[in-house]
Amino acid sequence: MAFIGENTRIWHQVQVLANASIGKDCNIGKCVYIDEGVRVGDRVKIQNGVSIYRGVSVESDCFIGPNATFTNDIYPRSFTDGFKIIPTKIKKGASIGANATIICGNTIGKYAMVGAGAVVTTDIPAYALVVGNPAKIIKYVCKCGQPRSESGICNICGEN
Repeated sequence: MAFIGENTRIWHQVQVLANASIGKDCNIGKCVYIDEGVRVGDRVKIQNGVSIYRGVSVESDCFIGPNATFTNDIYPRSFTDGFKIIPTKIKKGASIGANATIICGNTIGKYAMVGAGAVVTTDIPAYALVVGNPAKIIKYVCKCGQPRSESGICNICGEN
């Protein structure tokens, strides 16, 4: 049986498999697939067309853009029994842009941002903004999501 937290909204054509857990105050868009055993924290927004497979964990306050893709096996084959799930972690407050691909075995750090269409092949540090294929750090962002100044102080919210 899956667990769905209080005030979580789930739109049509969503599949949530057994033993999955979705926290409170989440918004799960249409055509989302959440596999067996997946853990999703509180206040997570998952946009349309996202599939989150076994081995992926999403902490609270994350954003996952439309059609973002996660993998869970480094060497997939349809004809073998050697399927090995490689865990992927999305840390608190991280944002993943539309159509980004997250290769399994990597961690997206706290409040990091993955640009639309990026392909993540390595761990992403906290507060990093990455773009491209393979994803590369282009700058660091504040918790509020805005780029940090040279001094490291956010020009929008003032956080250091």
